Amino acid sequence: MTSRVDAAAPPRKTPRTAVKGAGGARAANALTPAARAHPAHPLVARSDGAALGKRLNRIEGQVRGIGRMIEQDRYCIDILTQVSAVQAALDALALQLLEHHLSGCVVHAMKSGDGKRALAEALDVIRKFAR
Repeated sequence: MTSRVDAAAPPRKTPRTAVKGAGGARAANALTPAARAHPAHPLVARSDGAALGKRLNRIEGQVRGIGRMIEQDRYCIDILTQVSAVQAALDALALQLLEHHLSGCVVHAMKSGDGKRALAEALDVIRKFAR
């Protein structure tokens, strides 16, 4: 099976290193936040980073719980209910990230004259959620 690389996607320039922690191997980025910023966008400070991390940890726990339910051969409807809850939680997380992007990165791009490209990029990602 071959993988297709999207010619429009920028090449990944941020190397990742594995870090062992209580949760196992995790990817960590050794670069500064400014170096991790998308080349076309400046890094817009986020005040909700800790809250997003907590939310993501909760979602991760829900997914592990689904795995345990499958191992325990639990009732299918109960598992599907939990899958639906995880999907809703991920949608809420995505919406929060999108709100930050629109109110921070896109607004900055509009002010700096790069609004057309930033708006097109935002619409592309919104379309992905509409599928």
